[in-house]
Amino acid sequence: MNETALTVHQTARPHGFPTAEHFTLVESPPPEPAAGGALVENLYWSVDPYHREMMDDVPGGFALHAPLEGRTIGRVIASRTPGLTEGETVFHRRGWRTHSVVTPEETRHLPRFEGVPLTAYLSVLGGTGLTAYAGLTRIARLQEGDDLFVTAAAGGVGTATGRFARLLGAGRLVGSTGSAAKAAHLTREVGYDAAFDYHCGPAADLLGKAAPDGIDVFVDNVGGEQLAAAVGALRPSGRIVRIGTIGQYNTPEVPPPHFNYADLVEKSLRMEGFLVSNYLDLQEELYDFAVPHLQSGRLALDQTVVDGFEHIVHAFLGMLRGRNTGKTIVRAR
Repeated sequence: MNETALTVHQTARPHGFPTAEHFTLVESPPPEPAAGGALVENLYWSVDPYHREMMDDVPGGFALHAPLEGRTIGRVIASRTPGLTEGETVFHRRGWRTHSVVTPEETRHLPRFEGVPLTAYLSVLGGTGLTAYAGLTRIARLQEGDDLFVTAAAGGVGTATGRFARLLGAGRLVGSTGSAAKAAHLTREVGYDAAFDYHCGPAADLLGKAAPDGIDVFVDNVGGEQLAAAVGALRPSGRIVRIGTIGQYNTPEVPPPHFNYADLVEKSLRMEGFLVSNYLDLQEELYDFAVPHLQSGRLALDQTVVDGFEHIVHAFLGMLRGRNTGKTIVRAR
């Protein structure tokens, strides 16, 4: 076991984009588990857009000068509970540290499927995939042939949404992203029929060119101007799945989007947001759906992997700046 444990603390509240100066890396001896707990040496860490919102002074947000939380996979190296066995690999949320003390109630045992790497449990089999799956099957109630528009389509949830929608029989898939290179990746590798760089013009014009006949479902990870454009492009009985507002996390001064609210009534549109934590009961269903496709090769992993826990802050900041493709995961050296 390493003789030093590292933990990331947040030291100040950002206004706009956070920087490395908003964090500090704290060294300490590895913690000792108390009776009923176990010590986990972490192997993989997830950095997610919602972490940015948690950095603000909001209910349930990160406390300053305290360890941050996050989805993590690690190996039990010392146990004082029969509920956790030394050597087993578990999922937990006491991340952003190299070593975590957890109880059995704070962990999830990970089933091992042949040919499926551990990183999948932080991407398409984890919270990222569960968000995409719940959004498509429970919120959008996706029907075969439905045409979709997805924002932040090259990110973790966006790539999972595109791949799942294709497997579920969706019609035309349109995505928006932050660069021409990512747009090309979406159409070449992920299965989108069309994609555009949202920097290239008004969102309504870009979406109109990519989906001239309109859309049935809008999966929104961004908010702002693209949300307004999608309301205009939706067909009657269209559905809006609100997952996140990453486009506004770092620009609090930007006003909310303006769209034709009459469209919601006149086109019988439905807009619904959700928290993936309310759909944890779908985890086994997600395994049943996704694992066979992973094993057959029909479902690929879209991941940007950063080596070294000491780089977790830079991986997080890079993700916020759109420097990743797919899910960003930090891997222990």
